[in-house]
Amino acid sequence: MLLSCGDALIDFLPSRTADGREALTPAVGGSCLNIAIGSARLDVPTGFVGGISTDTFGRMIADHAAASGVDLGRATRSDHQATLAFARVTGTETQYAFYDADTASRNWVYRRDAIALDGVSCLHTGSTTLVHDKGAAETLAFIEDIRPKVTISLDPNCRPNLVKDKDAYRTRILAFCGTADIVKMSDVDFAYLFGDEAYTERAAALLSDGASLVVITRGNNGASAWHRKAGAIEVESPAVKVVDTIGAGDSFQAALLAALHRLNRIARQQLREISAAELTRALSFACKCAAFTCTRAGADPPRSWELPADTW
Repeated sequence: MLLSCGDALIDFLPSRTADGREALTPAVGGSCLNIAIGSARLDVPTGFVGGISTDTFGRMIADHAAASGVDLGRATRSDHQATLAFARVTGTETQYAFYDADTASRNWVYRRDAIALDGVSCLHTGSTTLVHDKGAAETLAFIEDIRPKVTISLDPNCRPNLVKDKDAYRTRILAFCGTADIVKMSDVDFAYLFGDEAYTERAAALLSDGASLVVITRGNNGASAWHRKAGAIEVESPAVKVVDTIGAGDSFQAALLAALHRLNRIARQQLREISAAELTRALSFACKCAAFTCTRAGADPPRSWELPADTW
């Protein structure tokens, strides 16, 4: 089983009314929940860990996750309000305004031994969960407890508009990278964290700090990866008609973890031994799933039966 720990929220996506006026349409989102939904839709047993509100929007989140097959038995329900994010698409990037004060996600607390870990092979985390001191501290405590037995996956999915102290945030992300077996980030995240540093140099540093796999996604230009044994790998992204890019990075990560699961390479030792051919196959599958997500509005990753037969 895969667990994804972190944010669950409602995105308000830009749309148009029938008479042409600007409107906002609510849709379930949150990077970590998106990844749980994406992997569950690809037939990987998946659970979500984090705070979900019992308000109207929280029920919308829970219903959506359950409909995709995500196990919410480890989530914490509370009467704190749901996090809301208002999206605006600029070019190929989506910018967000977050309303996240005293929400169910922000108030999630890790309680040792309260989360069942039987059969869990991988824990994913990242995104807005790591911006705030409390969320980051609770998540790190969870990771430290389970890391001896579980592969750790990290996608910072940076939200600069939420960051108050960039240097402190960068230090925090590097600390989380030091706990991770899989580190994935977009080229935009990389530029925010590391500026003009060469991908290869930072990948080498992350691998030397303990990661087995480092991946940089580059939108239409595919993805680059570095692995201790398999070496450096480049894969292309298929050309599609893009509706928007919301959730594409999350779909990539969900599909990558699903592919590693399918290849029996998700456990730490098996991941360390993956071949270049296997890793190329997993990364190509992830690119195809991300591209598919871009063909429809919002964070709506594919179900296995929606994908062409040759996707895998």
